[in-house]
Amino acid sequence: MKLADHKATLSFSNGAPSMELPVYAGTIGPDVIDIRKLYGQTGMFTYDPGFLSTASCQSAITYIDGDKGELLYRGYPIEQIATQCDYLDTCYLLLNGDLPNEGERNDFHKLILNHTMVNEQMQFFLRGFRRDAHPMAVLTGLIGALSAFYHDSTDINNPEHRRIAAIRLIAKMPTLVSMAYKYGVGQPYMYPRNELSYAGNFLRMMFGTPCEDYVVNPVLERALDRIFILHADHEQNASTSTVRLCGSSGTNPFAAIAAGVACLWGPAHGGANEACLNMLEDIQASGGIAKVGEFMNQVKDKNSGVKLMGFGHRVYKNYDPRAKMMQETCNEVLSELGLENDPLFKLAKELEKIALEDDYFVQRKLYPNVDFYSGIVQRAIGIPVNLFTGIFALARTVGWIAQLNEMIGDPEYKIGRPRQLFTGSPRRDVPTLIKR
Repeated sequence: MKLADHKATLSFSNGAPSMELPVYAGTIGPDVIDIRKLYGQTGMFTYDPGFLSTASCQSAITYIDGDKGELLYRGYPIEQIATQCDYLDTCYLLLNGDLPNEGERNDFHKLILNHTMVNEQMQFFLRGFRRDAHPMAVLTGLIGALSAFYHDSTDINNPEHRRIAAIRLIAKMPTLVSMAYKYGVGQPYMYPRNELSYAGNFLRMMFGTPCEDYVVNPVLERALDRIFILHADHEQNASTSTVRLCGSSGTNPFAAIAAGVACLWGPAHGGANEACLNMLEDIQASGGIAKVGEFMNQVKDKNSGVKLMGFGHRVYKNYDPRAKMMQETCNEVLSELGLENDPLFKLAKELEKIALEDDYFVQRKLYPNVDFYSGIVQRAIGIPVNLFTGIFALARTVGWIAQLNEMIGDPEYKIGRPRQLFTGSPRRDVPTLIKR
């Protein structure tokens, strides 16, 4: 940590002596007050449920300005990354700090695409799951099991082990996600093909069969690649914080990423696009597009308990910059597949129109977010709703790894140990049985 830019004085109304706290300024974004010596000097903790005002680390990877609606990967705006780079370029950027030159790009793409196969025994491990298991339950198990199959790269404190684990995780995630899907629908697994792109390979492993050659649609390939880019990292969110906290104990990289996958499964986090599509299907089942106005009125009524999924964002108080990119992709995919008149997609467009024009939603800045559009795109491509979060996990894996590597390399990192405000019973003695 650099020297303090200036100091803040903390004073107390109970007569306790005041103390000075260092204040640091980042490259961009809010300053932070260093409270590490607070407990030692005052015997007090800070209280911040959900860590809404607490910086848990210093990071040089991703920056979000929620008020401006800005997202930067290593300083590059997401809009430029999504239009000028592919997903593996983005992976290189997040892992190494800058975009690759032509030679580095070719070498990295080849390295990833040559490690897409998984140990053949993984398919026997997969058979232990029920066929109707949720794909995220399966994925959590499969990714955790990688440490049993690739135990030569499980030392989180060894930089070379972390590098190898990173390559393996990024390369094998599409294979594992597609295997989980194929197992659930009872189709044979499709082995990866090294000559295809990262996204093209995934499409073939998902939707190809041994019966005939699978031809990758370039529009769908580009759409999936963009979904991967837009979800690659997003600062210190719940799953990233989980990976960091898990990794801080010294556990292996595969276990730390599995913990991130488990956290991402929650409907308030990675499951948001799944929840959004389920919401659209519920509206469709209750009467379709004719019921959209009635549904939106229920959303406005706080007593109705009806929630609008896929709109607004905890961090972005302006338009989610990823949503604009995803909206373009959404329109391209629907046009390519001739689905503009699909009842569910027409319903989604009507929902979008009301949210962008109705004063209630505009004033509260409840704009469509990336989950709204990515769910529509994935459904159009043919990805089942219960696999949406698996796609998200696939894309976010590189961000988790970059954050984990950064934490391990930080000389100030320590095992995570949050404090608490205890409100339970004070010390008491156990009464005899007859007096209970």
